[in-house]
Amino acid sequence: MKRKITLKQIAKELEVSISTVSKALKDSDEISADTKQKVKAFAKLYNYRPNTIALSLKNRKTKNIGVVIPDIVHHFFTTVFRGIEKCANEHGYNVVVCVSDESYEKEVFNMELLANGSIDGFIMSVSAETQQKNDFSHLKEVMEQGFPLVLFDRVIDEIKCDKVVMNDEQIAYDATVKMLDEGKKKIALVTTESYFNVSEKRAEGYKKALLDHNIAYDEKLTLVLPFKGIEESYIENFVENESFDGVLCVNEIFAVLLMGAAQKKGIKIPEDVSVIGFTDGLLSRYSSPTLTTVAQHGEKMGERAAEMLIEKLENEIGFDEEEVYKTEVIEATLLERGSTINN
Repeated sequence: MKRKITLKQIAKELEVSISTVSKALKDSDEISADTKQKVKAFAKLYNYRPNTIALSLKNRKTKNIGVVIPDIVHHFFTTVFRGIEKCANEHGYNVVVCVSDESYEKEVFNMELLANGSIDGFIMSVSAETQQKNDFSHLKEVMEQGFPLVLFDRVIDEIKCDKVVMNDEQIAYDATVKMLDEGKKKIALVTTESYFNVSEKRAEGYKKALLDHNIAYDEKLTLVLPFKGIEESYIENFVENESFDGVLCVNEIFAVLLMGAAQKKGIKIPEDVSVIGFTDGLLSRYSSPTLTTVAQHGEKMGERAAEMLIEKLENEIGFDEEEVYKTEVIEATLLERGSTINN
């Protein structure tokens, strides 16, 4: 994919001012017929499309980075934001953060608001509703308007941009194998709806670990919880009705709630049931017992996302050069604590 040509680039190539190019494209009487013809022919040749944003605003640098995250309460997103801000500040950029609250409409509104001359580029993790709707037109639109975009954690395959992800499938595989190595035979999975690509990858890692150890996947041992309005009763019913000796949870909230429900029933952790969660937050460190968890290294992910965006902003490619996108993988770490058996 080639980056969209800008007014500035047309002006530079034809050795005229940006104002002349803009007026020529608008067929202004102030510009000679010959110049208008040259500008229009050049713009057509390179498929120029005017931005919907005020061009005078877009052609100046704001030194601001727009960040859109789904949730400010979740420990992981907080650490990612910390990493983005640290790297941005070191390079002389400010960070403007918006929270989509897992809403598609709010995500679109936030991006439109920030794109109106407030920022130079975007870093974001898409909302649950955006993944559910499978509608990414607003992401394509900002890129067509000339804004570099870096996606992290929840990324979209259809969007060609720089991305920073975690090795979700591999670390879920490793976590499941850890419990299998403890001698656990019936390992459950507590997850979210499959349109969450990170949850789906973690589920794939879990299933692959079972398969590699000749254990059949049992659908009854997978509890799928909604991304909003989680009721403790869902987990309590699962603990009451299913028999298992290990659990992999896709976040630390699910893991801590499950441990509480199991202990209420008299189940000992980790002797009877081992539990592993994702996200090394305060809940993991201060639960009883402390939770064995997957450290996602959110701050590192945020720093890398900011580095990738700033690199794009400060090294503009020519309109006839091919845009190159990278996907960086952050290796997660399994931190062993009291909710699993130390081998």
